[in-house]
Amino acid sequence: MKQNVFDVLMYLFENYMDDDTEFDEDQDALKEVLLEAGFRQNEIRKAFDWLEGLAELQDDAPPAVPSASLRLYSEPELEKINTECRGFILFMEQMGVLDAATREMVIDRVMALEEDEVDLEQLKWVILMVLFNQPGREAAFAWMEDLVLDETAGVLH
Repeated sequence: MKQNVFDVLMYLFENYMDDDTEFDEDQDALKEVLLEAGFRQNEIRKAFDWLEGLAELQDDAPPAVPSASLRLYSEPELEKINTECRGFILFMEQMGVLDAATREMVIDRVMALEEDEVDLEQLKWVILMVLFNQPGREAAFAWMEDLVLDETAGVLH
């Protein structure tokens, strides 16, 4: 089975980011858990780097400000984020789930994934991960969580 950074991130999010989960392990202990779960050392390190990049973005994020501007994508972003995903990002902004700052965090974290092209399902999970610890974005996170988990449950049944 081909595993990648996204698989590690999904595993971490599903197993450790739940409100009911007490997580007080250090990074070395978590690495051991991930290795035992079958993930490769290199992918684990890259996932931790991805999460650290997200934490840095969240620490440096400006306060939420409504924006009526239109986002223009660079050539590498256009190659990695297809039309369907760009449309979904715009839709999330129009719905108030993303603001300009969180949109930029989402795009940054998508670009940090090693995927050649990100699909809509992956994008939704990245949005969920970005919104997870955003102060004042709890309602947006809950809405996105319902959307992602309802779709996932539908696939599992």
